Amino acid sequence: MDRVVLALILAALLMLTGCGTSTKKTASVQPTPTPGKYYQDDGPPQALPDGLDQLPDAVPRREPFNKFANRPYTVFGESYVPVVDEEPYKQRGLASWYGRKFHGQKTSSGETYDMFAMTAAHKTLPIPSYAKVTNLSNGKSVVVRINDRGPFHKGRIIDLSYAAAKRIGIVGRGSAMVEVERVFGPEGEKAAAEAQPADGERAADKPAPQPSAQEAAAKPKPQAAAYSAPMPPPAAIVTPLVAQEPAGLWVQLGAFGSAEAAQGFRDHVTRSLTWLYEPVQVSYQNGLHRVRLGPYRTRDEAAAIAEKVERSLGITPAIGDNR
Repeated sequence: MDRVVLALILAALLMLTGCGTSTKKTASVQPTPTPGKYYQDDGPPQALPDGLDQLPDAVPRREPFNKFANRPYTVFGESYVPVVDEEPYKQRGLASWYGRKFHGQKTSSGETYDMFAMTAAHKTLPIPSYAKVTNLSNGKSVVVRINDRGPFHKGRIIDLSYAAAKRIGIVGRGSAMVEVERVFGPEGEKAAAEAQPADGERAADKPAPQPSAQEAAAKPKPQAAAYSAPMPPPAAIVTPLVAQEPAGLWVQLGAFGSAEAAQGFRDHVTRSLTWLYEPVQVSYQNGLHRVRLGPYRTRDEAAAIAEKVERSLGITPAIGDNR
């Protein structure tokens, strides 16, 4: 009898152990991300606003580059040096999109992310700038305004807003091969018009509406001039000859015994580095006038800008702190 009871107890214990093992294995299974989501807890909006399909493309216009969003930066161990110029740009690769998880949050430009606006994130294009994005699988295009940084998943070259991704048909798939081409001013306005079909024909095929004399007179002249005027060259940036030195790492380009020589070299560097948006600074320390760039938060950021300076000027900058 005792042997029977003991056998029953052992059988019960084995059953409990088996159940526990089964439960543990089930709990360890990772859920499969829903198609169309860039992040696991991201996705489309709960409800679509009226008129989303008629939302116009971003219209390129000349804007000053953001002072802070175009500095070198490092993400996941990779360093990036944003382009700050008016050069053409064309690239092919994977596009993804981001939606409600980031809706209402701040972008790299300091603006609020709106998933229903025609915007995008790019790793190196200037903030702000404009790009025409074409889905290579269906030929659909959209013109977006770059106001954020990303994407940082390997192989992806641009992150579109939900509205822009929906326009070119990549929301359901989550990603697609695209061509990204930078657009400027009037050329960009034409590209935006061509990207939007209207009543079976391209909007670019129709003559552009001309403003009336009354509308032309009422248009604010200073604002129009600001958009049509060319961007000032880097040499036009006015900075003090001797700058204060906040904490951080500096990229030193040269050191001179006289202020005149340092200023002359600074002017030469400013003219030569056409891609450089930040001012070249001169600091007086220990009897020397040091021509520097910075400060940078990390050594990776400083090294990235130093490497680009070396390629442009043929000199090897030094990286150091204020000491």
